Amino acid sequence: MEYRRLGRSGLQVSVLSFGSWVSFSKQINDKVADELMGIAYDHGVNFFDNAEIYALGESEKMMGRVIKKKKWDRTSFTVSSKAFWGWRGKDNKPNQTGCSRKHLIEACNEALQRLQVDYLDLYFCHRPDKNTPIEETVWAMNHLIQQGKVLYWGTSEWSGVEIMEAHRVAQQYRLIGPTMEQPQYNLFERDKMENEYLQIFKNVGMGTTIWSPLAAGLLTGKYNEGIPKGSRFALEGFDWLKERWVMDDKIKKVKKLSDLAAKSGVSTASLSIAWCIKNPNVSTAILGATKKAQLLDNLKALEVSEKLTADMMDKIEAIMKTKPTLPDF
Repeated sequence: MEYRRLGRSGLQVSVLSFGSWVSFSKQINDKVADELMGIAYDHGVNFFDNAEIYALGESEKMMGRVIKKKKWDRTSFTVSSKAFWGWRGKDNKPNQTGCSRKHLIEACNEALQRLQVDYLDLYFCHRPDKNTPIEETVWAMNHLIQQGKVLYWGTSEWSGVEIMEAHRVAQQYRLIGPTMEQPQYNLFERDKMENEYLQIFKNVGMGTTIWSPLAAGLLTGKYNEGIPKGSRFALEGFDWLKERWVMDDKIKKVKKLSDLAAKSGVSTASLSIAWCIKNPNVSTAILGATKKAQLLDNLKALEVSEKLTADMMDKIEAIMKTKPTLPDF
């Protein structure tokens, strides 16, 4: 396994990590979660991602049960939570969502209980909160770090302007600013990582824990001929995800990418993940496999990335045609 520093921090995270969005509680049970987390850990994965909203808190409870059962040395792995949407769904009351001091602190305490750990290695503001001053959010996160409940805090899907404002506030008051951002990044979604955040990488050295490297499974190629039963796009309540990704133009590109992968002797999934981690600004790519075979194949991305020559990257680009257009100045 390869390890990369999370931004300019001293924390090292495995370039491939394991997450629980959609899968935990909805697609897999404790037994499968135990097996998959064990395989990941045994292959050098040291970061496990979660959030309060995933399965309305049940995902964190499941991961917590696995962590307790595994009895891993707590210093050998990192675990995260994210706060914004709350975990009560339609029953959320006004202060049970957002990035206010009250919600961030209470959500952290709840996550610690669900995950059965004494501290969170990483804690994210899951989305920007337009109703809370960024100054309040930065103070709250700094407070949690001072308490020892959180080691590093970050953002998810924040704009470059919002991230830099958080750094400005932290610098002004001599607080701890965000260490990392969790953006979506894959062969279809590239603007933030390859355009909007470029100056942030250069100026503050932001780490990234990218999500959906396989575009919710589209880049595995399994949707090339339709939607398989039991797959993510077939789940009740995830029609929005299917509508976002299952488009003829995208499927055509994935089919061509699958042909290229087959000619290279690798899977479409491992090629797609390898392409993501080829970007040096990616600290870690979060895997969301639900089966042993899927996870083992995903983990091969590390080997595949070493074989991605400039010529191969050009061939992928020629198929996808999704590279952001950067300004000339």
